[in-house]
Amino acid sequence: MRNGVATWLNLVFASIIVIGVFVQAYLIAAYAMGAGESALDAHGVVGGLVIHGSELLVFLTAIVAFWRIWRWIAVNFGLFVFGTIQIFLLPPDDDPGSPWLHALHGLFALFVLIYAAYIARRDMRLLGLRSTAPPAPGEAPPM
Repeated sequence: MRNGVATWLNLVFASIIVIGVFVQAYLIAAYAMGAGESALDAHGVVGGLVIHGSELLVFLTAIVAFWRIWRWIAVNFGLFVFGTIQIFLLPPDDDPGSPWLHALHGLFALFVLIYAAYIARRDMRLLGLRSTAPPAPGEAPPM
């Protein structure tokens, strides 16, 4: 870790992605249950602006936080690439063909969730917010 503030920002944006995927699932389920076009529009805004924007910011903050640790910068860039692929799996509005292929959009959202949670967990460990090992039996957990 080269920059603590950038690592904190990396953690915040990765956490926004994790929470955002759950919001996305709720919004698309609401649309499927008949909540109307507003639920689908909200799903698009949260996914396109909030989550995908956060994926880009995770990568940019990783450049600052982990400068010269290229492997870890590449891991953070991978989240942005994977999120972009996930967005491109959406069917076009004018031709919703290939539903089996476009259904991968929802499945890949789960992979984005796990990927972002992995990055957030790593950031928490680097920032000392999460211990690397559980306390020994009979030992009080740290306060």
